[in-house]
Amino acid sequence: MKTVNKNPIPQGKYIPAVRHADVIYTSGMTPRKDGKLIYSGQIKATLPVETYKEAVEIATLNAITAAINCLEADEKISKVLQMSVFLNSETEFTAHSKVADFASEVVINNLGIQCVGSRAAIGVSSLPSNAPVEITLVCCVN
Repeated sequence: MKTVNKNPIPQGKYIPAVRHADVIYTSGMTPRKDGKLIYSGQIKATLPVETYKEAVEIATLNAITAAINCLEADEKISKVLQMSVFLNSETEFTAHSKVADFASEVVINNLGIQCVGSRAAIGVSSLPSNAPVEITLVCCVN
């Protein structure tokens, strides 16, 4: 198994990612480092979206790491088939896609422009441990 970084530490009874044939599904990843939540709280409509950039980047990198750790030595991720970006946001917040663009940028910077796939940006009233963002990926292996 090819490992780039340690897998994110699960916060419950699940694994960071599972592979079936040539498809990898990641669990929901929040902005954690070594199991510790780095950012928390709701996304506020009154703050600039850049306020949440690093939280989104960390969560997305955790998802990419979990996916990459499912690869064999000679394999790579050829496409992110689906990325779901869940945002713990105030009712008034409407810039979901702008925040989700930060996650797309992380995919481009780490896997290449050809790996960008479909995406959903979804506002929710809460996330585990009051995280501001949770990212899931479905990836195709080549």
